[in-house]
Amino acid sequence: MISVPDSSPQAQRPARLLAAGFGCRRGCTAGELSRLLEDSLREQGLNVADLHALASLDGKLGEPGLQALAVQLDLPLHGLTVERLREYEPRLTSRSAAARRATGCAGVAEASALALAEALGGASAELLIAKRRSANATFALARARQEPA
Repeated sequence: MISVPDSSPQAQRPARLLAAGFGCRRGCTAGELSRLLEDSLREQGLNVADLHALASLDGKLGEPGLQALAVQLDLPLHGLTVERLREYEPRLTSRSAAARRATGCAGVAEASALALAEALGGASAELLIAKRRSANATFALARARQEPA
C-alpha cells in the first residue's frame, strides 16, 4: 500500500507541477504500478504527496490497476490521445517499436507525463524521471518549468 503523509499534501507539494505518466499492459495491478511509482520517486528524494496528477493513453483509462491507483492516491487520472502523445516523440529518451505497434505511440509513459505537465502547468515541461519499467508497466515523471518572473 502507498503511504501518504497525514498532513495536507497540497501544503507539501513542490512549487513546480509534477505529472506522472504510465503505460501498462492489460491487467497490470495497482500494486505493481504503486511499487514502480514509489521506488522511482524514492530514488529521486520525492514521494507520492509531491504528485499533482496521473496520465496515460486514453485507451488505458479503463484499466482497473490505473483506476485503483488514482483512487488510492486521490489524484486525477487524465487520458491523452495517441495523436497528442505522438507530438512528444522527438523528446522521448527512448522509443519502443513494441509500444508503437500496441498503442500507436513510441513511448506512452514519458509522452503522457510531458503532455500533462505542460497542459496543467501552462509552461514547457521537462522529464525528471525518464522511463522506468516493471514487468507490466512503465512510469515517467515530468514537471512544468517555472517561467521567469
